[in-house]
Amino acid sequence: MKNAELKKRIGKEKRPAVIVITGASAGIGRATARRFASDGARIGLLARGMEGLEAARRDVEILGGEALPVPTDVSVPEQVEAAASTIEERFGPIDLWINNAMASVFSPVKEMQPEEYRRVTEVTYLGCVYGTLSALRRMLPRDHGTIVQVGSALAFRGIPLQSAYCAAKHALQGFTESLRSELLHDRSNVWVTMIHLPASNTPQFNWVKTRLPRKPQPVPPIFQPEVAAEAIHFTATDKRREFWLGLPTLLTIVGNRLVPGYIDRYLAQMGYESQQYDGPIDPNRRDNLWEPVPGDQGAHGDFDDRATDFSAQFWMATHARSLSVGGLAGLALAALIRFRRKLAG
Repeated sequence: MKNAELKKRIGKEKRPAVIVITGASAGIGRATARRFASDGARIGLLARGMEGLEAARRDVEILGGEALPVPTDVSVPEQVEAAASTIEERFGPIDLWINNAMASVFSPVKEMQPEEYRRVTEVTYLGCVYGTLSALRRMLPRDHGTIVQVGSALAFRGIPLQSAYCAAKHALQGFTESLRSELLHDRSNVWVTMIHLPASNTPQFNWVKTRLPRKPQPVPPIFQPEVAAEAIHFTATDKRREFWLGLPTLLTIVGNRLVPGYIDRYLAQMGYESQQYDGPIDPNRRDNLWEPVPGDQGAHGDFDDRATDFSAQFWMATHARSLSVGGLAGLALAALIRFRRKLAG
């Protein structure tokens, strides 16, 4: 989508759109910053690590946007609020706020520590709440703006070894539904949407805290972060209530509604192995739960050879007007039948 259309849908004024992205230094946040930079947007980049933020700033500027890196721990509401003020002082009113920052721990529940649950919740759930509150303080008086919550298929279906992250995404889903209803009640033109992502090839698997015997990995099939970035851009500018990205996300959410007990047993058998690969963890490996890992981690993880840069489901969703309703229904039915056969097998 070109900048003219972006401004039409997000920014009412004749100026580049002003966007805030949390977790912008790496992974999906980094790829999303690049995607909006190509529209010429002005982007406030929020994350803890300054090296990654500076690299993200360079990416944005090379692609034609403007960027302001603001070192921020989203679990501290005062820092989030200060970052929002700094960005508006530099770029003007915020049009779009993307809550993307996250933290996780790979571990069985029986080995988790209370402070780990607290930290993951503070970043992955409360960080989005604090970002939303700062955005609303500015958007509601203007009666203008969009908030995007970056969710996951795991907001609907918990999996083993990621209980803290799954719980935080479940909480974010409930929070967003409550807020959406309130905005509708108030007849506000501020829009909130949530996009649920599949497994993605990001650096988080190199720095996430883990107690697994082998290296952690995203559950295949794996998508490149640019697929998520394009979908976030689409969701933000198309005023979708909610968007499920990728066939795996669709099958996970719908399958859990149809046969939740069966999926419990399926994940009990397959959920441990599918989240690990290769050999044991380096004993000197650093994690980012409490502080950022030094250096520029980039957008991609270690799974380029196994990740795809195309989602047929996303293509169909964005070309729905050119597809017949019957054709879409047939594709959806075929996908569900295939999923149920896979579970039965």
